[in-house]
Amino acid sequence: MDIVSVGTANMDFILKVPSFVEPDSEMNIERLHISPGGSALNFAVHSARNGLVTGIIVMLGLDYFGDIIYSRLENEGVDIGCVSRVREGTGMTFVSVDERGRRSIYSFMGANKKLAIGKKEIDYISGANLVHLGGTYLEIAFPVAEHADVLSFAPGALLAAYGMSTLRPIFRNTDILFLNEHELKLLTGKSTQDGVNLLIDEGIPLIVITKGGKGAEVYTEKDMIKYKVEEVRALDTTGAGDAFAAGFIASWLRNKGLNECLKRGHECALKNLKRLGAI
Repeated sequence: MDIVSVGTANMDFILKVPSFVEPDSEMNIERLHISPGGSALNFAVHSARNGLVTGIIVMLGLDYFGDIIYSRLENEGVDIGCVSRVREGTGMTFVSVDERGRRSIYSFMGANKKLAIGKKEIDYISGANLVHLGGTYLEIAFPVAEHADVLSFAPGALLAAYGMSTLRPIFRNTDILFLNEHELKLLTGKSTQDGVNLLIDEGIPLIVITKGGKGAEVYTEKDMIKYKVEEVRALDTTGAGDAFAAGFIASWLRNKGLNECLKRGHECALKNLKRLGAI
C-alpha cells in the first residue's frame, strides 16, 4: 500500500448563497451540492486519482449516507478493507459558500466519533509506505502517529487549536506537516516565520504552509521555497487543502523535487476551486 489516510468521512451539503445569513433571518440557496467529504476521504480520493495505491481508515454509519460513501470509495479505487460501520448516523457537514468563496461550516460528527485504532488498524497502518493523518480526535491521532513509519500530518484547525505542547508526541513522528496560515497561528501563537522556526526546532523535517491565492511555502532546516500562483476566483474552497496535500505527497513519494511537489499540489487544488464540493 502506498498511502493510508486516517480521519473523518462525511456527507457534505454545500449551499451556494449570496451572503451569510444574519440571526433571525432567511437566505435563499442558489445551488445545493451533496457529495461525500471529510478530510480522510478527500485526501484518499485525490491520492487514488494521482495513481497511488490508497487505503482509508474511517467509521461510517449503517445508513443511507454511509452506503453512498462506501460505494463512492470503491468506485474511486480506494481500498476499503479498514472502513468500519456502526449503528450510528454517518457524519455530516453543512457548508455555506458565499459569492467570494468564503465558507461557514457546521459539522455533525456522528459515526466519526466511534472510530478507534485497534490491532486491525495498526496492521493496516504498518503496511503503508506513508500514513496521512487529517483532522480527527486526539485519541485517534496519537496511536496513528506512534505506528506510522512515515507520517504526513494535516491537523486542521480542530487539532491545531490544542497547541504545541499537546501535539508534541505527534510532531516527534511527523515527516511532513501541512498547515495554512490560520492553523499555524492557532498552533504556535506566532507569526508565520517565528511559528515555522518553532516547528523546525521541534525536529519536523518538512513543513508546508499554504497561503490560499498567494501560493504556498515549503520549509526545511536549511531551505525555504516559495511557490506563487495567479490568484483565481474560487467557487468553493471545500477540500482544496486536502487535494493540495494529496498532489504534493504523490509527487514526493515519486522522489520529485519540492518545486514539482508544490506545482502538483496546486494543480490538484485548482481543480477543486472551480467546482462545488471536495471531490
